[in-house]
Amino acid sequence: MSYVNPPTVPRKSATFDDYTLSEIRRAATTGIYDIRGAGAKRKVPHFDDLLFLGASMSRYPLEGYRERCDTDVVLGSRFAKKPLHLKIPITIAGMSFGSLSANAKEALGRGASAAGTSTTTGDGGMSSEEREQSKILVYQYLPSRYGMNPEDLLKADAIEVVIGQGAKPGGGGMLLGQKITDRVAAMRTLPKGIDQRSASRHPDWTGPDDLEIQILELREITDWQKPIFVKIGGARPYYDVALAVKAGADVVVVDGMQGGTAATQEVFIEHVGMPTLACINPAVRALQDLGMHRKVQLIVSGGIRNGADVAKALALGADAVSIGTAALVALGENDPIHEAEYAALNTTSEAYDDWHEGKDPAGITTQDPELMARLDPVLAGRRLSNFLKVLTLEAQTIARACGHNHVHNLEPEDLCALTVEAAAMARVPLAGTSWIPGAK
Repeated sequence: MSYVNPPTVPRKSATFDDYTLSEIRRAATTGIYDIRGAGAKRKVPHFDDLLFLGASMSRYPLEGYRERCDTDVVLGSRFAKKPLHLKIPITIAGMSFGSLSANAKEALGRGASAAGTSTTTGDGGMSSEEREQSKILVYQYLPSRYGMNPEDLLKADAIEVVIGQGAKPGGGGMLLGQKITDRVAAMRTLPKGIDQRSASRHPDWTGPDDLEIQILELREITDWQKPIFVKIGGARPYYDVALAVKAGADVVVVDGMQGGTAATQEVFIEHVGMPTLACINPAVRALQDLGMHRKVQLIVSGGIRNGADVAKALALGADAVSIGTAALVALGENDPIHEAEYAALNTTSEAYDDWHEGKDPAGITTQDPELMARLDPVLAGRRLSNFLKVLTLEAQTIARACGHNHVHNLEPEDLCALTVEAAAMARVPLAGTSWIPGAK
């Protein structure tokens, strides 16, 4: 009797997976590195690796239908004469006019204002649409200085000095020529249609001593009225937060590697920086060691997707969170309704990240007039407002379940971790144990 050996199932490499092989071939063919938008796509420890410990006997939960759970937050109370009073602890992150369409900026302003929170300008200056529709607008002061002028500083409600972003700490942004229209070029004082690369550091200062001088200059310009934020990319959060506080910041924004960007090298997005979850505890410890926790407010951004993420960030010590990618999705970005057009761009709605090319079928990350017209800023703003409302309700639900009458009363003791890595990063016990890896 003869036997036929069954065929061996081909085994693919975990190291050289399909995507890695395609990137090697693309690089070998083109000789250039890949540029894209959005944030890191690799799997890293995140908020899903934490769980809340709801109240039972040792704590009593609150009844949602008759017991209040407040969500308001004040940002910038350290030195500013007019700190920001927000109804919810969720803000809209900086996203520039240029990377986003004018209709998208208007929609962000409408949605945030309806929800009682703030928007942020991003690189490239202040668009009239965003200022008109945003009841509370934070003006970003970036290394590029694109669009920066004292008049807009005075029109803003707060100023955010940007040191870095989570998607590219140590690197600058990009805006390709096809998105630099006449209006964008005029706002940024750039030639139309020419690729633009932002600086990776501020041109007129090199360290924390210079930052202190810069903050004092901004306070003088604004007569000490406006809160001064400092935004850092999540790389060395303990030291960077401490230096920002010592330089005089009212608010510190820490952006983890899941935070999005309009465009940068993919090698930056996937291989530089730390997960958002790993950034929060060092940032909080820096504030605590300086006796400034809750006196200088901490905003956490990078991969916030739902009310549970919001609640977990607050429980770990943040005062508020900021959303960018999730806000764009709420407006209509990457919507499967445009799947046929995404396919024509050799991608899918679930993976589309070529925001820099200006061909966005949703009309959000584009300057093409025909595509921009697809986005109704009133309807999109309403969608964003609905999303922010849901995030807030979810965070309130969790806070009540843990026995708290304000979302800021959530604390690390309300959490446990599902993995050793998450327990070590968040400094909360591994589920079912009292063990916090690395704790003394």
